Amino acid sequence: MATTNLVLADFETTVNKEGITLVDFWAEWCGPCKTFGPIFEDVSNSHTDITFAKVDTEAEQELSSMAGISSIPTLMIFRDGILLFSQAGALPKPALNELIDKVQGLDMADVHAEIAKQNSEPEAS
Repeated sequence: MATTNLVLADFETTVNKEGITLVDFWAEWCGPCKTFGPIFEDVSNSHTDITFAKVDTEAEQELSSMAGISSIPTLMIFRDGILLFSQAGALPKPALNELIDKVQGLDMADVHAEIAKQNSEPEAS
């Protein structure tokens, strides 16, 4: 599956849907982005059951700001609407594939239970 361009209007719908979504925040002038882009595209062709999306940080400055992007490239991985990974820096292909394998192997019932537990704990003052 080829990557898709993601804009502010589509971001929430895309990352909140069921399944895994990888989002690459990038810019045309960014050297590491140019290195990571072909890796991201190549890996997308091996995982047709996953949504691979790209956000041009120059064209989508409001979205980039809302996502807290301060360095590019930044990769975010969502599964069933939950942000599971967010990290700046270009990943080599083996590391990206390993990360995808880990996200695919997660028991989302456990993830939801952990989130519920964290949300129910009183904040320390």
